[in-house]
Amino acid sequence: MSERKVRVRFAPSPTGPLHIGGVRTALYNYLFAKQRGGDMILRIEDTDSQRFVPGAEEYIIDSFKWLGIEFDEGVGYGGDFGPYRQSDRKEIYRKYVDRLFDAGLAYIAFDTPEELDAVRKEIPNFQYDASTRMRMRNSLTMAVGDVKSLVDAGERYVFRIKIEPDEDIHVYDLIRGDVVFNSSIIDDKVLFKSTDNLPTYHLANIVDDHLMEITHVIRGEEWLSSAPLHVLLYRYLGWTATMPAFAHLPLLLKPEGGGKLSKRDGDRLGFPVFPLEWRDPKSGEISSGYRESGYLPEAVINFLALLGWNPGNDRELMTIDELIELFDLNHCSKSGAKFDYEKVKWFNRQYIQKRSNKDIAEMFVPVLESHGVANADPGFVEKIVGMMKERVNFVDELWEQTSYFFVAPTEYDEKTRKKRWKEDSAALLTELAEVLKVREPFDVEGTEEYVKSWIERKGYNLGDIMNAVRLTLVGKGIGPQIFHITEAIGKEESLRRIKRAVELLN
Repeated sequence: MSERKVRVRFAPSPTGPLHIGGVRTALYNYLFAKQRGGDMILRIEDTDSQRFVPGAEEYIIDSFKWLGIEFDEGVGYGGDFGPYRQSDRKEIYRKYVDRLFDAGLAYIAFDTPEELDAVRKEIPNFQYDASTRMRMRNSLTMAVGDVKSLVDAGERYVFRIKIEPDEDIHVYDLIRGDVVFNSSIIDDKVLFKSTDNLPTYHLANIVDDHLMEITHVIRGEEWLSSAPLHVLLYRYLGWTATMPAFAHLPLLLKPEGGGKLSKRDGDRLGFPVFPLEWRDPKSGEISSGYRESGYLPEAVINFLALLGWNPGNDRELMTIDELIELFDLNHCSKSGAKFDYEKVKWFNRQYIQKRSNKDIAEMFVPVLESHGVANADPGFVEKIVGMMKERVNFVDELWEQTSYFFVAPTEYDEKTRKKRWKEDSAALLTELAEVLKVREPFDVEGTEEYVKSWIERKGYNLGDIMNAVRLTLVGKGIGPQIFHITEAIGKEESLRRIKRAVELLN
């Protein structure tokens, strides 16, 4: 028998924005599938109609497009195993819950929310299971005719799985090894609800994975407790031969540890937990996104890949193709990974440097325009970006670092002026301006050597002159080497700035 083609799925619920932890789960599925020449499916699990949020599905798809994670089939992509939205598959599920019911592996329960609340008050830590189900209102305790009458009368009901107590259920996990659960800790979960004629996550998930020929289920650690129920469902439905392999990823923890990463942590510490900006359709509240905060998608991908996995060495910077080549579930951690939001800034800085000057310049143009610099010469912007991009974590920070290249200073930092502008600075810079007037070409190396020779010949102090020149050109004591600035803005503008500063500062 030939080995099955690898098929993985990412199956979010459209109940709000995509959490960054979900992005990491999707990324690991993507890396695993692509390394093995497999397929990745996007399935939308929207069986919980009460929690559906308008716009969430589109947000999920847009997020992955920005991140560069491509699906082979699914919602928005098509494919041979559709439909891929569970609400479009509702006719599929009923026959499987009926099969379980007919085999005595599931039963119908009519308990109302009020009845369940009453028994919870009566029994501490109540669990609907083998120890309690025979006192409840269900098809196990009622006559067949009574059950049929209630169903025919339209009374609301659910199907529950029938779990036999005190059985060890083995879940083999590709990361954690053999994990054993005792069935007594599992309650008789609801599989199907008559109110909306839809299955719950547990049944729909298993049926879809089977019908879509999923070979590996790679998901967050929070789903590990559901794994024994899913193993039982595969067994009850006779699908053990095609049961997928499981891998449960470590949790993403708060930056300081001690709990799962949440939106509140991002709000508290000032970093996004969503890939794109999200506007809540009900409250209008806006949550920040990595894209709008100035992160490059490849930086986010690289950062997330190393949260709970390592390539087996100290290597950190890896392209998506390199991640695909190196990814190995055996190198995934079993313990949670702290979310180091300062580290993702470092990754962004590295990828800004790796991007071409032209790309970063194109990203910087809207920032320039927002500061009133319109129609900047693309070649000039590209040149300035190449000179200064290694100094920033985000493209919009380039304005603070480079504004003086585009707009001459109109005021001068007082602290720098007191320190760098001396009594003879005006006279020295007036003399220097005359020297620069005749310098051709106005290049970096030649002009620097020309000016330094003049200073040495005249016996002046190099530091005093250069510090004063920087103040006239920039307005404060920052920036690259002086002659890179003069060469960039040109002779005429350099002389104009020196002359203006002499007039104002003297």
